[in-house]
Amino acid sequence: FYAFSGCTHLTNIVIPASVTNIEDGAFYGCTNLTSIVIPASVTNIEDGAFYGCTSLKSVTMPTKVLKINEGAFAGCTSLACITIPTPPKNKGVCKIAERAFEDCCGLTSIIIPNKVTVIGRCAFAGCTGLVNITIPGSVTVIDDGAFYGCTGLQTVTIIGNSLKKIGRCAF
Repeated sequence: FYAFSGCTHLTNIVIPASVTNIEDGAFYGCTNLTSIVIPASVTNIEDGAFYGCTSLKSVTMPTKVLKINEGAFAGCTSLACITIPTPPKNKGVCKIAERAFEDCCGLTSIIIPNKVTVIGRCAFAGCTGLVNITIPGSVTVIDDGAFYGCTGLQTVTIIGNSLKKIGRCAF
């Protein structure tokens, strides 16, 4: 927990292939961390793992990631683009958790894979740079406030007819 939290001079890190989880707050507040490559061995990105990494511009995520937990990338204001990979077979990210990318105001695009079924509460709230979003046919729930405050959002495309719930203030 909070292994490198507050290391404000940290700009780069190579995570070894032996790591399977990036724990709660591991890089919390590492304000000068600019990019990270998450090794293929990682399956979970826990709560607030990269919270407040305001200089983080890019993230490369492996196909084995099963969970992007609450607030994992919240407050990463320089994050411009992230691709949540489509994993092989029936495994992979099924839920983008609450506040996962909240206040990532530099985020202009996001690719949500067809395995995701739930976009959690406030998952992308405050992502003012987000212009277009495509919701894949696998999504059944867009929770409360999922895209609340995305003032730059111009186009929302919902594919298919599997969506069962659009929560309060979702957009």
